[in-house]
Amino acid sequence: MSLFINGAEAGIGVFPQEAVNIDASLQEALNIDLQWFAAEDEGRTEEPSEYKIQRTREEGRVAKSQELIGALGLLLPALLLVFLAPYMLRTCVEMLRFFLLRATELDPLRDRMVVGLFFLYLARLALPLALTAMAAGIFANLIQTGFIFTTKPLVPDFTRIIPRFGQYFQRTLFSVEGLFNFFKSVVKMGIIGMTAFFLIRGDIEKLANLQTAGLWLGLSTVSSLAAKMLIISALLLLLLSIPDYMFQRWRYMESLKMSREEVKEERKMYEGDPYARSRIRARMRELMTQNMAVNVPKADVVITNPTHYAVALEYQLGSMPAPRVSAKGEDEVALRIRRIARDNGVPIVENKPLARALYGEAELGETIPAAYWQIVAAILSRVMGINEERRRAAREIGA
Repeated sequence: MSLFINGAEAGIGVFPQEAVNIDASLQEALNIDLQWFAAEDEGRTEEPSEYKIQRTREEGRVAKSQELIGALGLLLPALLLVFLAPYMLRTCVEMLRFFLLRATELDPLRDRMVVGLFFLYLARLALPLALTAMAAGIFANLIQTGFIFTTKPLVPDFTRIIPRFGQYFQRTLFSVEGLFNFFKSVVKMGIIGMTAFFLIRGDIEKLANLQTAGLWLGLSTVSSLAAKMLIISALLLLLLSIPDYMFQRWRYMESLKMSREEVKEERKMYEGDPYARSRIRARMRELMTQNMAVNVPKADVVITNPTHYAVALEYQLGSMPAPRVSAKGEDEVALRIRRIARDNGVPIVENKPLARALYGEAELGETIPAAYWQIVAAILSRVMGINEERRRAAREIGA
């Protein structure tokens, strides 16, 4: 679909036919594809995976608020400026006195010392503020994103220089982000404007009397007012950065959302094909079922439902971290497991919830989940106690 702007149809007026004929190149420029304004995230309903979040983090894409960086970059240098104001004033006076007293003696074109001294004074004045601003920027980034070192954002991407006016207008004008940035700019201007208004109104009499005051009083009054304005504005902008960071975090997670097809492809890539994994599990169950006559007699206990499920558990102290499932089955297979267990003297314990849970959550040949260690340990302890009593009784009878 395209939107074509025509002067005559827009009601601008009735013109001769020659006046309304637009050049073909201009017509092409005025054709705006409305598909540019389609939602980019259509169909992306799934939460991003941990791998995708980590991958984008390695690429330098993280959620952070530039308002927090700017506010700290303004607040800390402003505080340092207030603290170092006497020192910086003395340095400025010293610099002016040095150069003015030697204005007729030194030639900047011949005396290289002049350039060196100038940059030395400049470093004494500007370097503390520059280092503080740099430290504030690094700190603001670290508290938001942690330590990240990557060179991927520095790699040239020539696709970014291709103008995409539709995406630009959509992001800046026809999106939640554009609306939020607009109101954020209005709030920032309001913060700075209202701060300046109330501070100037509070000192309006002092400012009006500066025309009759001395140089030092005028300088100290204006500089004190400017320092207050900087610090208060920075503190208010720092508060503004909190909702901005929350919004940027939300937008970041929304931009990483995945479609169901992307989730499936990622699972296939990093976890293997689910169909293949299910075939492997089925083959393992088949092999374990075939070896049931060998595995069940080695079990220490069989947990039953009692008719629908049966799970044989084996545990060797010291060689196994937890009991292992040596056989399991339902219905006819469960009946066969119970029959083999009875024929070989393996204790059978009826516990319906545990049997159902172990059958559904524990795989053949694997240890049981940690959530069932305590109850299974109690069952094994009781079974081992019963077996010990039987062995003791058998020894007494034999004696």
